[in-house]
Order: sequence, then structure tokens, then C-alpha cells
Amino acid sequence: MNNPYYSISSYYKDIYGEKVYKLPVKLSLTCPNRDGAACYGGCIFCGEEGGSFENLPSYMTVNQQLSQNRDYIGSRYKANKFIAYFQNFTNTYMPLNDFKEIIRACDKDYVVGVSISTRSDSVTEDKLIFLKEWSKSTGKDITIELGLQTANYKTLEILNRGEDLADFIEACNLINKYGFRICTHVILSLPWDDIRDVRQTARIINALNVKEIKIHSLFVIKGTKLYQMYENNEFEIPSKEEYQTNVIEFLRIIKPDVAVQRLVGRAPEEETAFCNWDTSWWLIRDEIVETMQKNGFTQGDKSKKIIFDKIKGEN
Repeated sequence: MNNPYYSISSYYKDIYGEKVYKLPVKLSLTCPNRDGAACYGGCIFCGEEGGSFENLPSYMTVNQQLSQNRDYIGSRYKANKFIAYFQNFTNTYMPLNDFKEIIRACDKDYVVGVSISTRSDSVTEDKLIFLKEWSKSTGKDITIELGLQTANYKTLEILNRGEDLADFIEACNLINKYGFRICTHVILSLPWDDIRDVRQTARIINALNVKEIKIHSLFVIKGTKLYQMYENNEFEIPSKEEYQTNVIEFLRIIKPDVAVQRLVGRAPEEETAFCNWDTSWWLIRDEIVETMQKNGFTQGDKSKKIIFDKIKGEN
């Protein structure tokens, strides 16, 4: 049976005609949720590396990181096309001229696109205008990655996100104005959410023309506020089976043309107090796929039904 969801590898082959891999680039950055511009302390789940565990040192230039990662990843996976991926912290949280210099360094023959991870409250029109001009002149595709995590505003407050659903909606509308792809991160094993929050998050993402999804389980990284809460038994992480149920429900609502970058994340064992129920990430993924195939579930097979049921209930 075919894959029950639209994987990012399938999307890349559809667009570029061959496999494409990301080249991670780490910058010396902070976040408005850490320095007080939005909040202090950062998200309770975010470690000192800002979510990047496999990057090269930030003291290396963009050129050096792209070149070294290309040599390694290209030879390992027999790939010729790549996406420059700015992952850690908030990669638009800098002066415009600095941002321009960093993006211009990505104008390489082997780079087909640039993916920029940032926060909704740090998406500014001046940078989008520059990206539009640069993309047009170089032919490089642009994807903006935003961390929504959940549509539940109460959970967002617990997570100390320093931004809310309205910020996310406004950022998506602005990015869509310039025609860039949006990738959204969601965490589907948040202790303060239930299946209704999962459904609501998926429906909002559908409404905002998001084109890529990155699904995570909740990690407990040592040294974080979440770690302190975990040690104090202030919450209970949902079971692996609950997470898998949430992922399947989420996928069945998400539109079928939305590319799925991952079904579960991973983190170094030595840096986490809890990660994926002590189970291999690929096994969790395979069990999700197997359950969907066994039951005939596919990505988006519930999206129209939800709209119909809502209309039916209002009549």
C-alpha cells in the first residue's frame, strides 16, 4: 500500500525531480522570548542550543557550514540538490543588513532553496520584501518555518511562548502575501491538550495555507524549565499510544497536499530526561503508518467530513 501521508521526500521529488536534503546552518542568535523583547526565559521546552542538536559550530561562516555539510550529506545520501536550513532560535531576529548578508551567502549552484526558522512575532515586511527580490533574482525557493505548537492559548501560556494564535495568524497572512511556503511545527503530546485541541490546530493550519508540517513529540531537555516541572511531577506526558492517536487524527484532517516533514522528532539521549518513551523514532513512525494502512486512513480523509458535520450541526 502507498504511504498514507504526503512525505517531504515525495514533495521534493515532485518539485525538483530528485531527492533533496537540508544543509543545517547555525547562527549566533538569541530569541525575543529570551532577551525580554517578548518574554524572559524562553519556551519552557527549549534548551540552550535552541532546538539544534546536529549543527556545526556557529563560529563557522555560512559558506563554511554549507560546504562542509554538503560534502558530508551529499556523499552519504548521493544527493546533488540541497536546501540551506537556518534552524536554531529566531533567524529573522537581527538587523536587516545582517539578514541580507546571511541569505546572499546561500546563492550556490547546489542550493535550490532556503528554509528559515523563526517566530511569528519576528516576521517583518522589510525582510520579506528582500527575500522576494532575492528569490526572484536567484531562482531559489523560500520557506518560512513557524512554531505554532498548539492552538490552545492556555497551553501556549504554560509553554511561555510569548506569542499567541493571533500572532501566528498575522504572520501567516503576511508570508502568504509574498507567496512563500509556510512550514509549521506542532507538538502533539502536550500534557495540557486533548484531542479537540489537536483537531482545532489542524483546522487552523488548513485555513492559513500552510504547505509543510513538522510534527514533534514533547522532549524533556535537561536544564530547562520543563525539566524542573517534570522532576517535580507537575504534569504527566501522554502515552506513546495517545501520541500516535493524536498524530493520526491530525494527519486525517490536514489537507492532502501539505507535505509532512516528520511524524516524530528526536534528541540526544544524554541531553534529555524524557524522549519518545525510550522507543526508536522510526519505530513510532512505522507503527503510525501501519495503523493508518490497516484502517484505510489517509492524510486529509477527514477534512471534508469535518466541514460537512459542522454545517450539518448548524442547520
